[in-house]
Amino acid sequence: MSDLLEFYGTECPHCKTMEPLIDRLEKETALKIQRLEVWHNEANAKLLRQLDKGFCGGVPFFFNKKTEKWICGSTTYDKFKAWAIGK
Repeated sequence: MSDLLEFYGTECPHCKTMEPLIDRLEKETALKIQRLEVWHNEANAKLLRQLDKGFCGGVPFFFNKKTEKWICGSTTYDKFKAWAIGK
């Protein structure tokens, strides 16, 4: 299981804009992001609420289990990569 989590909604346009960045990150590094759909999966939505703690309140929501840092919404590739590698 990956230490990097993405919580997304199937129909979420902001989540779709992050897909190429996720693909690029996984190709450029050995990192893998576990993707968890929350709009149609209540167990994933519950986990999102536990990790989000009311900070973001939406998707996409990225959580790094090692650093306990998160990203709310879409972001740039540089910020995304820094989050993923723990900087």
